[in-house]
Amino acid sequence: MRFDFSNVDDVESFVSVPAGVHAVRVAEVREGRARDGSTRWTFRLEVLDGDHAGRTAAWDSLTWSERGIYRVKKVLAALGIDVSGEVEVEPKDLVGLRARVLVQPEEREDPISGKRQVRMRVPYLGYEPLEGGARPELTGGEDPGVDGWDDGEDAGAHEPSRRNGRSGNAGPAPF
Repeated sequence: MRFDFSNVDDVESFVSVPAGVHAVRVAEVREGRARDGSTRWTFRLEVLDGDHAGRTAAWDSLTWSERGIYRVKKVLAALGIDVSGEVEVEPKDLVGLRARVLVQPEEREDPISGKRQVRMRVPYLGYEPLEGGARPELTGGEDPGVDGWDDGEDAGAHEPSRRNGRSGNAGPAPF
């Protein structure tokens, strides 16, 4: 076989959804440290519906530092956590929460391999609450997955729990 590879880009793509706004849920959270030593929660956002349901929209992170706390507050509010006062929240409390996020492609050079990579990223203020509430009604602390979500038709019928600082709907947030 003869093939001209001169027009093939040497960029590794980790993009599995199109750019734009997606309804997502936090599928997993990993706790770590930022370069400055602050606590960082890195989490995977999974698309809830449509042709891309179940795919990873993006990985994002929250850095619990003086510099990062404004974004932490905005993201937690969009995920349905009541941030109007003191909040006690653990990484596992985010799993299953949902929001609308804007994802955009970002190209970077991998510092280890030197290869160019494209991944989806969420902009600084790329979160807004999901209509119908940001959290599923859970029992026993288990995540029911995509099929266990309240579809929003009777979102007012469930009084949101404030356990662990969660509330049902944080109100609209502009992109």
